[in-house]
Amino acid sequence: MKRYLIAGFVAAAAITLAACGSGGGSSSSGAAKTGSGAALSVRQVDGVGKVLVDSSGHALYTPAEEANGMVQCTGGCTAFWKPVSAGATLPATPAGVGTLGVVMRPDGTKQLTEDGKPLYTFVEDTSTTVKGNDFTDNFGGTHFTWHAIVTQASASAPSTPTTSSSSGSGYGY
Repeated sequence: MKRYLIAGFVAAAAITLAACGSGGGSSSSGAAKTGSGAALSVRQVDGVGKVLVDSSGHALYTPAEEANGMVQCTGGCTAFWKPVSAGATLPATPAGVGTLGVVMRPDGTKQLTEDGKPLYTFVEDTSTTVKGNDFTDNFGGTHFTWHAIVTQASASAPSTPTTSSSSGSGYGY
């Protein structure tokens, strides 16, 4: 009898773990605002400079911690910082922007990069606001500092935060 109980418990635990793992760290749902071949452009942002934006006018960011091209923003991080998906073809590169490319995310999706750095949008931004520049937060034990992608043409412009920095609780919730 004990043998059947243990086998039943093991089977139930396996099913539970499988169900938990199916949506755990994936960022593929809602992962992108910029899709395959979508247009990128540059927009002047007061206090930041000329910023790379997606086709919806949202600023694109990269965290300093991913400068080496290694994706660290996964799980809960992608609830606030949406990876910009890379489609079958790369969008045209606006003047003053580095080289666009693709990196494979841990969940198997493709993410757009600029000079090897993975690109994201910030959920608190709109097409008229840039709130994530120089923003700091923590996810999964990793501290992130986010920077808007400023074109080379305005790289000498001072970069000042448009909102105050946070240690993880600045999302307005």
